[in-house]
Amino acid sequence: MHLITYPAKPPAEPPKPERLEPMKRDLPGLWMTHDPAVYRDPVSGNYYLYCTGAVCKRSSDLLHWESLGRVVEDPPEESVSWTNSRDIWAPDIVKVGNEYRLYCSNSSWGVRQSCIFLAVSDSPEGPFVPRGCVLKTTDALPVNAIDANIIEDADSGTQYLLYGSFWGGCHMIPLDKETGLAAESGIGVCVARRPAWTDCAIEGPYMIYHPETKYYYLFVSYGSLKSDYNIRVGRSRCVTGPFYDFHGRNLADTDDEDNTTGLMISCGYRWLDGTPYMAPGHNSVLVDTDGRMFLVSHIRELNFKTDAEPSTLQIRQLYMTPDEWLTAAAQPYAGETLQDLCEDDIAGSYERISLTPSVPQGIMHAHPFCLMKGGRMECCSVIGTWKQTGSCTITLSYGSTTESVIVSPAWDRERDKPTLMMSGLSNRGICTWYKKR
Repeated sequence: MHLITYPAKPPAEPPKPERLEPMKRDLPGLWMTHDPAVYRDPVSGNYYLYCTGAVCKRSSDLLHWESLGRVVEDPPEESVSWTNSRDIWAPDIVKVGNEYRLYCSNSSWGVRQSCIFLAVSDSPEGPFVPRGCVLKTTDALPVNAIDANIIEDADSGTQYLLYGSFWGGCHMIPLDKETGLAAESGIGVCVARRPAWTDCAIEGPYMIYHPETKYYYLFVSYGSLKSDYNIRVGRSRCVTGPFYDFHGRNLADTDDEDNTTGLMISCGYRWLDGTPYMAPGHNSVLVDTDGRMFLVSHIRELNFKTDAEPSTLQIRQLYMTPDEWLTAAAQPYAGETLQDLCEDDIAGSYERISLTPSVPQGIMHAHPFCLMKGGRMECCSVIGTWKQTGSCTITLSYGSTTESVIVSPAWDRERDKPTLMMSGLSNRGICTWYKKR
């Protein structure tokens, strides 16, 4: 067996707040880090989170976070007069030259009378000063000017504002790179939407470009912050799409009768021990300088009651599969790294969660799973085989299904101990999570 270096126990979170005060966003730890946009500053090397409420948090390792407080005081008066609101939602940041640009949403719940405005600073820690409105929408339009994300065309250098939710779906428009404002009028091109039978609930679009695969990966959240909130992915060779899922379906089509469009990489889940969670969503993605990728999203503890449940935040590594799709780590990030492993390291008893789309999207429960020495696999009444295919990868085969799986050391948050975790993607387009007992 190899000598495995497991991550240390991650820092403890403060107790969950008992009561949510209106507009109280700057709470200790990661509580209420809602709509998080993650960013690594190339100057200082620090990591930052920008969240609803215009609150910023800073870290040097993605594990220990300190709050810097509110970094935008107020929306510009032009925006406030348009929306009749001073709320700031879902900021996203980009650096152009020496200028840090923060794109913020100014809106109220349930309306399309919204605005995305730009605020600028010479520091990622602000303060950010409003420059102007980038996009305004009204209830007469099929789109909503919220949930901004900035993506750049890898070939032309053209910047785009990705935005939107509900109704007509998520759209994108080109930006003037010099000013940071919109380069044209109108609502742009639609890149993702949902059918009316789902109340059209789609939001929080976020896009990255991967230089090795040459794909643009589009992440969207289904489910409107309800318990069935979940994260889906599509990909395209072109920054403006169309974006297709694992089965070749266009994310902008509304022909989705069974809630299976988009590769689902995160949803509500329950391991055999510990706290169950629901509603991961409104994610961002960090592509770090060493090539590692991280999925950052808010999430809530499982609560099917009507009481308000405060959000917290999870960061998970993203892994590239052999067919150039993405799958998320089975456990939140604790500082782990991929390592050389052998069959004796990997064999053993696990818990397994299958991230299977359903109507409505349910909380996925763990079930027992076993990898035996010699290549036999058992999962309840299912019998199959497994084999090691690389230093930290295996392949599972059962019936007509195969799974490509990445194996990594981890910290088991539910059982409070080091373990191994596995993250897989099957030939049926289903992501799977495993952790060793």
